[in-house]
Amino acid sequence: MMRSNRYDAAITIFSPEGRLYQVEYALELVKRGAPIVGVYSPEGVVLAADETPESVLEDPNYFRKIFQFDDHIGATIAGLSSDARVLIDQGRIFCQSNRLIYDEPADVEALVGTLSSRIQVYTQHGGIRPFGVSLIIAGVDTTGPKLLTTDPSGSHKGYKARALGRNAEQANELLDQRYEDGLSLDEAISLAIEAVKAASGEANPLTVKVAVIPADTRVLRRLSEEEVASHM
Repeated sequence: MMRSNRYDAAITIFSPEGRLYQVEYALELVKRGAPIVGVYSPEGVVLAADETPESVLEDPNYFRKIFQFDDHIGATIAGLSSDARVLIDQGRIFCQSNRLIYDEPADVEALVGTLSSRIQVYTQHGGIRPFGVSLIIAGVDTTGPKLLTTDPSGSHKGYKARALGRNAEQANELLDQRYEDGLSLDEAISLAIEAVKAASGEANPLTVKVAVIPADTRVLRRLSEEEVASHM
């Protein structure tokens, strides 16, 4: 028991099985977060999230799961919103700096790689804890639409469609079955909403929020409640 506690308490100590328990605990936290989904299409990328407030007295305008880094890049989060806020702010600074230094929009993969490197640092130093949040980051840069994820271990991966958060297994199973190469942007929106609904159990236009980044405009746009309802 004492040895197990030692592995639990120290982020820098591997267990005999080669596990970092604090990182695994952070991954479990992400699994308890609000359901979020990202879907790639040749015509753009879609982000969807269940933004159901935790209390009927909570102002829904302050319960957000979809954020914008730059005109052409957005993200949705699962896990600790406070940790996500730090990463979102750092990502926005990266995008602004890229425009000031190079006079061009930031590359999506470069942004994700920078954030992932920052997250990874918090898995190998004593006295700190891992970030308790995962992000689905979507954007359109000079090479086309991109959809990537980060997690508390500091790794990042690219996907055609991905769900994170609570009941993500059901949502990813639906995405595996329904996703097809060459989806139109409208089809990707409908699939993302359906995946959020599969994870949430129920969904309505007031609680399911959707943002799209079309490949032609490269500008993030949040869908209205009427538009979300039409896709439902």
